[in-house]
Amino acid sequence: MLYPILSLTGVDGDLALAVADDYGPTAAEQVGNSLTIFFRDPQARDDARQAIAAAFPAAVVAAREVDDENWARRSQENLQPITIGRLTVHPSGRDLRLLRPSPAIVIQPSMGFGTGHHATTRLCLLALQREALAGRSVLDIGTGSGILAIASVLLGASRAVGIDNDPDAIHAARENLSLNPQVTGVAFQVAELGEFRLNPSTDIAVANLTGAVLAREGRRILAAVRPGGRIIVSGLLAEERGDVLAAFQPAALAGEQQEDEWVALAFTAPPNDLP
Repeated sequence: MLYPILSLTGVDGDLALAVADDYGPTAAEQVGNSLTIFFRDPQARDDARQAIAAAFPAAVVAAREVDDENWARRSQENLQPITIGRLTVHPSGRDLRLLRPSPAIVIQPSMGFGTGHHATTRLCLLALQREALAGRSVLDIGTGSGILAIASVLLGASRAVGIDNDPDAIHAARENLSLNPQVTGVAFQVAELGEFRLNPSTDIAVANLTGAVLAREGRRILAAVRPGGRIIVSGLLAEERGDVLAAFQPAALAGEQQEDEWVALAFTAPPNDLP
């Protein structure tokens, strides 16, 4: 299978990904100073190339199609287990003894984002660990690899649903779930946020998206959470914080954390349903 990609040098990888996020990248691989970003179709790739070139004129950006059946295997070789708070994320389940005694999950590299190695994923995992998850339900919007939905149940939630508009991401999330037989009560579904029926029955919603999407969809996400429930969002840059805060009014800001230029926010939904 051929994947449309961008190869970039001469630009900070996280900043380039922040620009590319608006064009639906499906995966990214950083090797040394070179960043490779994968896309679902050439048009999205080409639009992202123009945006990145405009934002970073000094960057060297090349568009290609690659036969990348071994992408996940290569990425897995480069990744090491990572501990975030009290949770350890392993890129492989080949040595299950490593998964004890601390809480741990297996998330393999795939064409769905989320292995715990990006700041926004880490921020969301830390925010989830600050919540009283026991017996609660979680909705993971833009689930990618499924890491946040799977981790939330391992950390005590009674059930979790992950949605994503990318079928490849949902396929990867279901594969990751199969690698974690200790985790039950998780389901994944292909769905567009604008089409998915969000009922206000979720205790906690987590959305690791982009600042632009969060600013546009904040009210819809807020409406999915029961009165008094929690919303955890990340994927926004510090400069986008004001727009995201405004989008989630009248929810109360309950927590905030920043890593480099990335921000995570936690909100408490208002006690009564939105008008």
